[in-house]
Amino acid sequence: MLTVPGVAKASTSLSGRLNRKCFCITLDRPKLWAALDREAGEPGFCETFMASRPHLYSNVPVFLAASALDEMQRIVVAIEATARLPGYREAVLSWAPEIAQRDFGPIGALMGYDFHLDDGPKLIEVNTNAGGAFLNALLARAQKACCSEVDRALIGARDNHFETNVVTMFENEWRRQRGAGSPRMIAIVDDRPEEQYLYPEFVLARQLLLKHGIKAMIGDASELKYDGGRLWLNGQETDLVYNRLVDFALDRPDHAALRAAYQDGAVVVTPNPHSHALFASKRNLTLLSDPVALEAFGLFPEMRARLAGVPRTALVTPDNADVLWQSRKDMFFKPLSGHGSKAVYRGDKVTKGVWAEIARGGYVAQVFAAPGQRMIEIDGAPAPRKMDVRLYTYDSQVLLAAARLYQGQTTNFRTPGGGFAPVLAI
Repeated sequence: MLTVPGVAKASTSLSGRLNRKCFCITLDRPKLWAALDREAGEPGFCETFMASRPHLYSNVPVFLAASALDEMQRIVVAIEATARLPGYREAVLSWAPEIAQRDFGPIGALMGYDFHLDDGPKLIEVNTNAGGAFLNALLARAQKACCSEVDRALIGARDNHFETNVVTMFENEWRRQRGAGSPRMIAIVDDRPEEQYLYPEFVLARQLLLKHGIKAMIGDASELKYDGGRLWLNGQETDLVYNRLVDFALDRPDHAALRAAYQDGAVVVTPNPHSHALFASKRNLTLLSDPVALEAFGLFPEMRARLAGVPRTALVTPDNADVLWQSRKDMFFKPLSGHGSKAVYRGDKVTKGVWAEIARGGYVAQVFAAPGQRMIEIDGAPAPRKMDVRLYTYDSQVLLAAARLYQGQTTNFRTPGGGFAPVLAI
């Protein structure tokens, strides 16, 4: 999309003003609850699962300039272009586990690119098992307009083609490995899925696939069986696994069946260890934020310029630990093997005891990029909430955008007034 500077500046100013001063509740909760019951195919689904998740959804939308969303997608395109370069692939696979070395073809279903936006879009993290897309697709359709700006921005949210794009995505992942045809049965797999906070979206994903004529089941990875060159879930032969595990190398003993079937090419797994190694390993950010390395890999200047939106990131080693300690107040420290904001530390809050652990290695240090802010009302009083934005993508194309509102160091679903929020483009 061609962005006119004056228009971009005006839309950025308007979106900022709305995020500060619009306290209107646009979420039609009765409509959303009814839609969740209907889409899940289970009367009382909301009563059963949503009562224990009171902060899953925020009442308010997040406003973003369309130019900012365009810039975010350009960063996504640049990252995925980088991931196709032989030099980059060789570098990131050099620190990836053995199981990630082979490329079976799939590129990763429902990638998640997370951005902070206080000073222009800054990519914070890439996720291969990004949660929330199916929940957010319904959220966008359960909004009501409170003013003309919201009404115009809601058009795109209501008229998306998320469902058909998701079905096409899974079919494409199948064909990238199998060459033709379509999967007959898709297993949505996690550890103890019914205990997961986002279990309701597993149900929505299953029902969406069933609605489009694809058999689908939700299963615990420990219940998979690999026998006769086929992967089975509860007696059903599984063609494709929609993988929501955070064991990215499939190392755990209770994932042995999935690991063996994947390594033998007996099942299509998406996202898989190879796609995680190319895109989501936190150590990759040290390359994606390094213009010299990107130039050496042969990335075109235009793409390198886009990746200025990736904050500089360095691997923590005993050799640079003293320097990083001195500059820690401007840093965020993330474990290489972490997920879901576990063991993530903001530098200005790091104690010497924690630093001793970080300095031993196994962490990256990322220049701090401030999250955006959305003002809400709690009991009639204005209250600030931090916000980030996640793009759910497939093959560089945005399927859905959603925001998360929260308090504290990292995103969570425990903040009053917080949770998922629809992104409305201005």
